[in-house]
Amino acid sequence: MTKSALDFKGNLTDSQKQMLNKKIDDSKQVIRDTYAKFKPEELAATWTGGKDSTLVLWLLRQVCEEDNLPLPIIFTISEFDVFTEIEDFMKDYEKKWNIDLVWYLNEDVVKAAGSELNSMVLVKDLNERNQKELERIGYEEDEFMFEAESYTGNHLMKTVMFNKFIEDRNIKGMFQGIRWDEHEARVNDEYFMEHEASDLSPAHTRICPILHITERDIWHITQGIGIPYNSLYQHGYRSLGAKSSSKIAMKDVPAWEQDLENTGERDGRRQDKEEAMEKLRSLGYM
Repeated sequence: MTKSALDFKGNLTDSQKQMLNKKIDDSKQVIRDTYAKFKPEELAATWTGGKDSTLVLWLLRQVCEEDNLPLPIIFTISEFDVFTEIEDFMKDYEKKWNIDLVWYLNEDVVKAAGSELNSMVLVKDLNERNQKELERIGYEEDEFMFEAESYTGNHLMKTVMFNKFIEDRNIKGMFQGIRWDEHEARVNDEYFMEHEASDLSPAHTRICPILHITERDIWHITQGIGIPYNSLYQHGYRSLGAKSSSKIAMKDVPAWEQDLENTGERDGRRQDKEEAMEKLRSLGYM
């Protein structure tokens, strides 16, 4: 195991720097344990362009360089209702970091919606897979409104595409940027979580290398080391979801200067989705 000895910039004490180096080492060890369990071609990593998945990607690149390992497939989902700042950021670092980024979009749903948010989608206009997916979540209406952050929208635009990517690429292990302190639905997550096969949801293992890293740690590491981040965080966003429903927590107050310990990180997200997180995850949501 290669020990991290990073000297963080900023107003941090020696004990804080030591603690952050230890957390980085623990995350790297999870990644190394993953490569010991799976073949490189069986692995992939989700990257959303947000601070958490960008840190996971940075850690993966570090370990692969240190251990002479191939980088796993890097995968992202377009939910159609997306900030241009996120897409631009990802395309920029796809080139800078020499990543072959795989983009998935549920084009069938977008087509049925006439490529227009908040339009009505007729269930009969969807392909067989998407109709079965609606049956799986118990949706019985003839139509629904196309919005990425609703329960139906999250399932069709994200979960379905996540599962389809795993099927298409025969992925066995998926790296994810999930943290214990991010959402109450994730407080009991483990570094390695087996997801059993079910109807339309393939078996796979979810690997979460940064579970133990807090939101405050994210910013100490990101800024202390110089890891790139999306400009939206500079303008007050703390958690990035769909463009139409993500709200600025404190306008023009950078995320890292806000009261991270006493306010909810995902309060700016659509709360009906947040409340349904457990159910969404049981279907395969990230």
